[in-house]
Amino acid sequence: MQEFWFYVDLGFKHVLDFGAYDHILFLAALATPFTFKYWKKVVVLATIFTVAHCASLALAAFDVLTVDVGLIEFLIPVTIFLTALFNLIYVFKDAVSIGMYLHGLATAFFGLIHGFGFSNYFRLLMAEEEDKITPLLGFATGIEFSQVAIILVVLGVAFVAQHFLKLKRKHFITILSILIMLITIPLLIATFPK
Repeated sequence: MQEFWFYVDLGFKHVLDFGAYDHILFLAALATPFTFKYWKKVVVLATIFTVAHCASLALAAFDVLTVDVGLIEFLIPVTIFLTALFNLIYVFKDAVSIGMYLHGLATAFFGLIHGFGFSNYFRLLMAEEEDKITPLLGFATGIEFSQVAIILVVLGVAFVAQHFLKLKRKHFITILSILIMLITIPLLIATFPK
């Protein structure tokens, strides 16, 4: 059980690592168009992301699939940028009218990409482990807890901005999405394949 909690902690810290803030940016972009009224939808999307993220880790841990790290390092900021761009495209539509099926598929695909970004390190951790399922479940649990925490913070910021500061929802989504895109541009430049 101690091993399980070690990996829960590792998953939690993996997402909340401000040195590697790409995960936080992605979740912020994912949650931006939503409000507390639709918190279940964004948590479902985060869970889809967690499952896909851990699926790519499992593929790596069991030596089923290896990917080009350089390409993945570039694709991670691409997923963040595209998610924020998606917000801008639909900024004048109600967030619930955005197709959850399409949103879910995109989130799953992006989760696979993000998982492969951590897969080499995770494979090294798993090299000596006979039981790979317990660490994967622990890691997934830590990721899910931290993602829900980030989503609640973003929804809280949205609530304060829209209800107390009287910022219109469309303006909030636009401002936060553009800010996320601007923060992501240096990541895109730094990881662009040479």
